[in-house]
Amino acid sequence: MNDRRKTVAVLGAGTMGSGIASVMARTGHRTFLYDIAEDNLQRGVDTVHGFFDNSVRKGKLTEHQAVDAKASLEGTTELTALRDCDVVVEAVFEDLDLKKDLFGRLDDIVGESTLFHTNTSTLSVTGIASGSRSPERVVGTHYCNPAPLMKLVEVADGRHTAGWAHKATIEFLNSLGKTSVVTKDRPGFIVNRFLIPWENSCIRALESGLGTKESIDAAVLGSLGHPMGPFRLLDIVGMDIHQQVATRLYEQLRDPRFFPPPMVERMVAAGDLGRKTGRGFYEYDDTRLFGS
Repeated sequence: MNDRRKTVAVLGAGTMGSGIASVMARTGHRTFLYDIAEDNLQRGVDTVHGFFDNSVRKGKLTEHQAVDAKASLEGTTELTALRDCDVVVEAVFEDLDLKKDLFGRLDDIVGESTLFHTNTSTLSVTGIASGSRSPERVVGTHYCNPAPLMKLVEVADGRHTAGWAHKATIEFLNSLGKTSVVTKDRPGFIVNRFLIPWENSCIRALESGLGTKESIDAAVLGSLGHPMGPFRLLDIVGMDIHQQVATRLYEQLRDPRFFPPPMVERMVAAGDLGRKTGRGFYEYDDTRLFGS
C-alpha cells in the first residue's frame, strides 16, 4: 500500500469505532463509518463531528482542517457501500460469530487486496479470520482507548496472516500517526493483560473504602505519571465495555484478577456507563469525545 489517500471503513459506530473513524478522517483518508442501526450510526457521526469541534475550540485544529475532516467522513448502513475500501476495520461488539459473519459477507463485496483489521482485544484473531475465505489478509489491530488521543496500536497476526498484510498494516498505521507494537494472538494481547486486572484492583480499592475516586485518581496521576486516573479512563472506555472485556478474559484465562468487581455490575445495571451516558464514576455535561 502506498501513501495515497485511501478509502477506509470502520464497522461499528460505538465509542471505539467512532474514535477510530475520527483518526482516519483526521488524517485525510476517505472514511466510511458503518453501523446496522441508523440511530447508532447518527450518534457515531455526531460523536466524530463533536470531537473535531472540540479540537477547534482547544486550538488543536483550524476551522478549515475540521471542515475537511468532517467532509472525509460518511456514514452508511449498507455494507455494499464499502466496495472500494482499501482497509476495513471491524470494531463491533465482542462476538465471534458476528465478526466472522461480517468478514465473510465482505469477501463478496471488496477487492482481493483489501485489508481486514479486527480491533478485538479478547477474541482470537485466527478465529475471527476463519470467517473470511482469505484469512491471510486479516490482522489484529487493537487501538488503545481513547483512539483519537492514544498513539499505541497493538498488532497481532492470525495463524494464516500473510507477510504482505502485516507489512501493509504497519504502513497504514504509520500513515495515521500511530505507534505499532507487535504482539501475539493471545487473550488480552499486552495492554489488557496488564490494564484490566489493574483497573479491577482500583475499583476494589474504591469499594473497600481505601480511597475516594478523586483520591485514587490523584494518587495515580501524582505517582505513576499516567495522563489520567483509572476512573476517568473507565468513564471514557465505558463500564459496559470494561465488563465485557474483563468477563471474556476471565473466561479464557480463569485468573480471578480479571473478574469484574460487583460495583461494575451495579453501574452497568443502573446505566451509569461513563461519559457516553453523562454519568459513570463522574458526571458530565458534554458526552462527546475529547478534542485533540
